[in-house]
Amino acid sequence: MSGYIFMILEAVVLNVKSGFEGDFEIAFREASSLIASIDGYLSHELHRCTEVQGKYLLLVRWENLEAHTIRFRNSAEYQEWKRMLHHFYAPFPIVEHFEEVKIKH
Repeated sequence: MSGYIFMILEAVVLNVKSGFEGDFEIAFREASSLIASIDGYLSHELHRCTEVQGKYLLLVRWENLEAHTIRFRNSAEYQEWKRMLHHFYAPFPIVEHFEEVKIKH
């Protein structure tokens, strides 16, 4: 597959404590620069669920798994990310990583 860039998609369902959704969204916007500064980061997006209040989907694209699990998780930026965001979640989210399956059209 010449020219194809392999990447990892991190997918996380975030359940934010009731009544804290606005504060979470503000903090997330502020924290976004932290994750974006990591070598191997490609992009991220946050989606708010239309059916369930307080439920969000975080998608982060990384060049490879190590960019997330080693470079980000072992960084000072991650410690600040945790401080800014982790207290909003109940229960604490499960982080999963995915590789794209190429489908011929």
